[in-house]
Amino acid sequence: MRRLVVACAGAALLAGCMMGPDYTRPQVNAPAAFRFEPKAAADTANTDWWKQFNDPVLEALIAEALANNLNIKIAAANILQAAGLLTQTRSDLFPQVGYNGTGERLKVPNTGLVAVIPNYPNPQSSYQALLSVSWEIDLWGRIRRLSEAALANVLATDDARDGVILSLVASVANDYIQLRGLDAQLAVAKSTLDTYAESVKLFELQFKYGQVSQMNVAQAQSQYQNAAAQIPQIESQIAQTENALSVLLGRNPGPIARGKSIDDLVLPTVPAGVPAGLLERRPDLMQSEQQLIAANAQIGAAKALYFPTISLTGAFGSSSSSLSDLFKGPARVWNYTGQLTGPIFTFGLVSGQVTQAEAGQQAALLNYQLSIQNAFADVDNALIANQKLQEQLSAQAKLVDALKTYSRLATLQYNGGYTAYSTVLQAEQSLFPAELALASVRAQVFASSVNIYKAMGGGWVDIARKTTAGGPETIPPTDALKKLPPLF
Repeated sequence: MRRLVVACAGAALLAGCMMGPDYTRPQVNAPAAFRFEPKAAADTANTDWWKQFNDPVLEALIAEALANNLNIKIAAANILQAAGLLTQTRSDLFPQVGYNGTGERLKVPNTGLVAVIPNYPNPQSSYQALLSVSWEIDLWGRIRRLSEAALANVLATDDARDGVILSLVASVANDYIQLRGLDAQLAVAKSTLDTYAESVKLFELQFKYGQVSQMNVAQAQSQYQNAAAQIPQIESQIAQTENALSVLLGRNPGPIARGKSIDDLVLPTVPAGVPAGLLERRPDLMQSEQQLIAANAQIGAAKALYFPTISLTGAFGSSSSSLSDLFKGPARVWNYTGQLTGPIFTFGLVSGQVTQAEAGQQAALLNYQLSIQNAFADVDNALIANQKLQEQLSAQAKLVDALKTYSRLATLQYNGGYTAYSTVLQAEQSLFPAELALASVRAQVFASSVNIYKAMGGGWVDIARKTTAGGPETIPPTDALKKLPPLF
């Protein structure tokens, strides 16, 4: 008995041994600040920034997308799948208890030994009921390393869902802004078309009475048709944007409600932040790190295969030829077995798995480092785009004002007989595309603000996820998973 106790204590001590490296976060060479961060910036990105546009329709669309988007539902299902795998992997750390029962009735031919033995039961009955127990002692931490990898995969899928939420909110906002920009372009095109239609009527009337040549009429008609050709293109883009937005909302393609015009939207403030903070704010970086943790744990699981595996099995139950006597004392049966298995010659089977795991960890590390560099670049690109687009918007607005003045003065000179109609035509041909470009650039400025919040990540993702599809009650508490107590 004493030997058994000593053996069990030794096994428990050995269970604390784990093969492979423990994870430590790699050093990150982060810049001290973003290159193009403006001087005036908000304190934090931990806010539901889409409300700063001051458009209730946009807020309602984002809420609808968070509640109904199918990609979020897929991501939530992936979390549950990963959590189930974690439960399955961790279960191997504990004894597995099962049961089985058998019943058999057998008749043999009345020949040979059966024929000469008096009162030999033929047919015969036999019954058996057993409880079985099996347990693999995790001496070298193989199962614990696999559990560590499974936990990291759960957290990675949770971060992936946060990434879907981040992209979804940004995509809905960007598509809505693009839609309102196209609406503004359509209004410009229709207004210009109406103006050109009046010019065509006027020149046709003047040509009728011999005041202008047919060339003037043709010039006016060419202006009109040029504006008319723009309208179907813009309407097609509007329909396609509405359909894309409908899919994000979890709807079938269809029309989208409108709120404030692109001119009435309020530009959100630029959030402040430091590059190193992206490691804790961007879901894609957190997902990449969890994948690195999982790959690191796989090294220990592979190295543990070099060492022997000890398994304990046993059974306790009853066996009898009579069902009525199955659970009586004399029918009791039991057995227990210890099994030791280990590799001797595997011809690269184990070493190949170790090499594969180490290479996978190296690839995950490089991917993590690359993701960080891309994240820094994303933020800088979004900040410089926002800054330069605002400068472009200011210049484009001044260009439109100048062209309006040019067109007005050219028309006055033409009406006074001081210049040819070609001057008016040139002015109007420059003004129309400039007005279309102004509406487009204004939409791009708002979209660039959205892209800054998307690139920086932040606590706003946690705010958004509270209203996501399925609700938080259907998702495993990943914060609790991170705090799971160590086994053995």
